[in-house]
Amino acid sequence: MSTVVNAEARIRDVKVTADTITAHLVDGRVISVPLAWSWRLSEATPAQRKNFEIIGDGEGVHWPEVDEDISVQGMLHGVPARRPRPGRD
Repeated sequence: MSTVVNAEARIRDVKVTADTITAHLVDGRVISVPLAWSWRLSEATPAQRKNFEIIGDGEGVHWPEVDEDISVQGMLHGVPARRPRPGRD
């Protein structure tokens, strides 16, 4: 007998504090990255940080008020958001 298991990391819930972005995954793992990794969330109000939606069956998180998206893969592989350079879109 064989069993198929979905081994992809998927987000169940997210908490954002003054210092960290913490993702609780469906498999029980908890991963955390510095808030500074997201300049948009760093500059957002606490209320804006609490207003998020989990997207793509747990593949990422979207904060509509600050137009920020963070993927579980980005968190796992250490990929912070880059601030746009002045004069660039």
